Amino acid sequence: MAEQLLEQARDVVEGQIDFEGQKLAELLINVSLSLVGAIAFIVGYILQDIKLAVYIGLGGTAATFLLAVPPWPFFNKNPVKWLPVQGITPPTNIVLDETMLK
Repeated sequence: MAEQLLEQARDVVEGQIDFEGQKLAELLINVSLSLVGAIAFIVGYILQDIKLAVYIGLGGTAATFLLAVPPWPFFNKNPVKWLPVQGITPPTNIVLDETMLK
């Protein structure tokens, strides 16, 4: 029981996302920060309130952080299938600091 909980916690902390997930995360960050910046600027300009514009920008940045930083499952929909290791023999006759290693 404890082993399963530890394994689940380890999976969450490791943050496994694939290459397509990285691409999606970058797109989400760029789009959301651009939108938040534009909205904050427009609202601040129309209402002539810099404090509100800063709060909107900070809130949007925090929301973007929560959207992109945790390893959500939709970031790992295309995991990489690595090739299996094929009969590799370890190297022999390695010399390190004039000492022969086996």
